[in-house]
Amino acid sequence: MDVRLSEEQELLRASAREILARECPMALVREMIGDARGLPEELWKKMAELGWMGLPFPEAYGGAGLGLIDLVVLLEEAGRVLLPGPFLSSVALAGTAIALAGSDAQKRALLAPIAGGRARAALALLEAPERWDAHGVQLEARRVEGGFRLRGTKRFVLDAQLADWLIVAARCEGEPALFSVEARAPGLSIAPTALLDGTRRAALVRCEDVVLPADARLGGGAASLERILDCAKVALCAEMLGGAQRVLELSVAYARTREQFGRPIGSFQAIQHRLADMLVAVEGARSATWYAAWAIDEGEPEAHTAACMAKAYSSDAYAKIAGDGIQIHGGLGFTWEQDLHLYYRRAKVSERLFGDASWNRELVARARIDEAEPSQLER
Repeated sequence: MDVRLSEEQELLRASAREILARECPMALVREMIGDARGLPEELWKKMAELGWMGLPFPEAYGGAGLGLIDLVVLLEEAGRVLLPGPFLSSVALAGTAIALAGSDAQKRALLAPIAGGRARAALALLEAPERWDAHGVQLEARRVEGGFRLRGTKRFVLDAQLADWLIVAARCEGEPALFSVEARAPGLSIAPTALLDGTRRAALVRCEDVVLPADARLGGGAASLERILDCAKVALCAEMLGGAQRVLELSVAYARTREQFGRPIGSFQAIQHRLADMLVAVEGARSATWYAAWAIDEGEPEAHTAACMAKAYSSDAYAKIAGDGIQIHGGLGFTWEQDLHLYYRRAKVSERLFGDASWNRELVARARIDEAEPSQLER
């Protein structure tokens, strides 16, 4: 793995940072907390014109044909500014699911509008609490004449209320599968769910006898769903990394200017040690996230465990860094006027999405056991 970004990736990072700093200031993020749109339509169109919506998708379907590592670069900048709206859910989650499990016709019908910014999609996966895997998919997809009938409930579906399409994970004839469902399909209901992080939108999705045509089935299987989840975890890790980096920067700047006993608090060893620990945690999250993205792009055998380890580390690191940033700011840190509490809220919600650190470490342990030879297990 080359740990350096290419010239094109550095240009992507620089341009994304400049554009998001100008177009998505914290004042806009705060405004969007109470706005049902999630993100101004003008900014969404601008992001589409820049090619961000189609960044990881093949050129044949309106995308740029780049990889997950390029999407990670962009999402890291999105995480720095707490970008609200359905970019993560539509592109990195639902879009990736379509790209990995859809047929050529389905990709042309669904990916092209997403890449062009003309449509938005959401991935409906979670049912049982904290069961982020194929075994947790129990929503029933029963074959009927001419298609399928879906019955069941999905919880905490990101940006479902903003989506034109839902990619729903269901169990069909004993195996997990994915289905494309129009957001206004008869029998489908979407009820907003409040989150600790007001910059995100989530919903409870109920399928009550939703009838779909046969070509609504994208594909799936346990292996395909695992790959989709791995990509989703790495994408979320990139967002968390950007947020953690920004909290560190804010904390360093505050430690340089806030004075106590006639000197900047950054001169005190206790503050220096805490900032140093935050820096180490940020760099650890960066290494884990970039490696996992590279492993998935290259089809490395350890890609699954790399994605799970990145999510486990980043979940803990972002929450700890955000909390330490508040501590460094003292009593000012948790006030509404400061931005740190917004990063802390984002960190705590991201910590639970796609499994917390304990869940992902359990997945790593299971994978290691499955890979081990019988003789090793006996010892």
